[in-house]
Amino acid sequence: MLDQLLQYDTEVFLYLNNLGTASWDHFWLAYTTKLYWAPLYVFLLILMFKQWGKKSFLITVALIALMILFTDQITNLFKYGFERLRPCHVDALIGKMRTVREGCGGRYGFFSGHASNSMAIAIFSGLMLKKRFKYIIYILIIWAVIMAYSRIYVGVHYPLDVLCGMVFGALSGLMFYRLNIHFIKR
Repeated sequence: MLDQLLQYDTEVFLYLNNLGTASWDHFWLAYTTKLYWAPLYVFLLILMFKQWGKKSFLITVALIALMILFTDQITNLFKYGFERLRPCHVDALIGKMRTVREGCGGRYGFFSGHASNSMAIAIFSGLMLKKRFKYIIYILIIWAVIMAYSRIYVGVHYPLDVLCGMVFGALSGLMFYRLNIHFIKR
């Protein structure tokens, strides 16, 4: 059954990855680059500062840093625990897939760090800002889902890698949001 699931995952990956075209490659390469999203992160922090004030903001920044560290390290535990090769490291897929980026990243890809971290940020920030900005969580979730898809587009993750990453990221974001609210109220 697991083999059948992984085969289906590979087929869906090849389908989604091959939907890409050279005219869109630069967009998806830019979208998947974490550094380009720094202005969004700063903007979200400014909104949180304005909503929660200085003392709560300092607690929030510390918990965001811990959330990213936690999410990243658990992601790495899974990658090295499962040792599932990224599709761009699978010789049998090289001629069948589109490779958009130079280099492939680390050897293993289950589950996606981009997907887990972006979803954790989306859930945490969306919940922190929901009182002032009713729909922000939905906008941030869409941003995170597109980030996850970008990893399939550039050929470095299977759909299950990004789906599991998003689920874990959502749980991490929710957990750290609750921790943050607990510490803010104390």
